Amino acid sequence: MKGFVIAEEGHIVQIMSPIDITGGVDSDVFSMANYGHATIIVSVGVSAAAFTKVILQECDDFVPTNTTDIAFGLYSEETALGDTLGARVVTAAAGKTPSANDNIHYVIEVDAAELTDGFPNLRLSLTNGVNAVLASAIAILSGARYGVVSSATAIA
Repeated sequence: MKGFVIAEEGHIVQIMSPIDITGGVDSDVFSMANYGHATIIVSVGVSAAAFTKVILQECDDFVPTNTTDIAFGLYSEETALGDTLGARVVTAAAGKTPSANDNIHYVIEVDAAELTDGFPNLRLSLTNGVNAVLASAIAILSGARYGVVSSATAIA
């Protein structure tokens, strides 16, 4: 087989099931302790208007007890074409203000080495006011420290 077999060489975590993010939603917290890299795909379906921000937070534990908003690499697809990501931009810790277009997505890239000592976990936060917006997010973890065909959970 050629290429990267995600199910065997990585770990897939559904951090946010498709949901109406009216009022804002935080994803599940997931651990980077056993992985070198995370790719987070945020998919936005139908939206009444743009939601407020896409924010990435490093967390000290799974509760999370303490969080810090962090800067991250971001690729955006904000057109009707569906598969034409723009160039990588570094997004400040304040987050990305998304487009109001329907059927868009964002790809967030972060290395475990970028996280602060004592904060081995990540959480996605989609802030929003009263606009009805449907969104979901998947994290693809790669660079496993202990790679196996059936990997252990990263969310508990």
